[in-house]
Amino acid sequence: MREFRFGFNVSGLRTSKDLAEMCRSADTLGYHVVLSIDHLTSGSPFTPLAIAAEASERLRIGTLTINNEFWNPAMLAREAVTLDHLSGGRFELGLGAGHMKWEFDAADVPWRPFAERVDRLGETIHELYRLFSDGVPTPESAERVRRIFDRPKLEPIQRHGSGGSGPPLLIGGTGDRVLTLAAEHADIAGIGGMYQVKGEPPGTFQLTTAAKAEERVAFVRDLAGPRAESIEFNVLVQAVVVTTDRRRDAETLVAERAPYLSVDEVLETPFVLIGTPKQMADQLRENRERFGFSYITVHEPYMKDFGQVIQELA
Repeated sequence: MREFRFGFNVSGLRTSKDLAEMCRSADTLGYHVVLSIDHLTSGSPFTPLAIAAEASERLRIGTLTINNEFWNPAMLAREAVTLDHLSGGRFELGLGAGHMKWEFDAADVPWRPFAERVDRLGETIHELYRLFSDGVPTPESAERVRRIFDRPKLEPIQRHGSGGSGPPLLIGGTGDRVLTLAAEHADIAGIGGMYQVKGEPPGTFQLTTAAKAEERVAFVRDLAGPRAESIEFNVLVQAVVVTTDRRRDAETLVAERAPYLSVDEVLETPFVLIGTPKQMADQLRENRERFGFSYITVHEPYMKDFGQVIQELA
């Protein structure tokens, strides 16, 4: 059984000093990874990770997840390789197909059908493998300048992920198409805690139940075949509620945020943690046994509260 890893995502804008202090606090609490998100309202997904890498020599850094439609493979490879070097080989690349239509509209990026977005994600993965393996192609004149100034080639430090070409690759989602890519390529499979409701306008999401999460993990494992045991499974917890009355607070969450679920479903789903730190720690152990979730991430507002759970598991 895999050891636990814990991460939190950072979002919004702050000074480099404040971000560094947050990362050092997370290091003290026992976190393993600082993650960034790729949304228009959250600032750059890559720049904060350079600060995080400098703030702690232990913490790994990563993206959860990059919207593939916002980037082309060459520019994405450049960012990934840069962070791999700045962190001394502690970078993990998380990719997704994008799911917030309003962001596409605001950025004037075409909103392609989901199947097409996933196909493009697959193409990006193959191109990243090539770019990580061979380096970004350069004309002879640029290569000559690189040699004259003794600049390193644009290639990653790590070679144990991304099919042996670069840093560890996380692929996140809930649908069959994305998770098929995860089964084929991912070092880390991120099972989405929210899913788009079929037949509803883009952006209509519901919380994933325990039953659906279990089925999604089984889907990836079945497709992955012999490589299934090498895949690390990630879960992004959508809410952490510290309380001595789990059922009461679950009832509140259902009433305010998830009326489509029962209280028991909220208490069972791996994407919500409600209870005392010990109760949540016990639930994470049970979830690891049932679903295989060993890499647990939380949203930034829950970072300190979840730190109490990490201490329970230490």
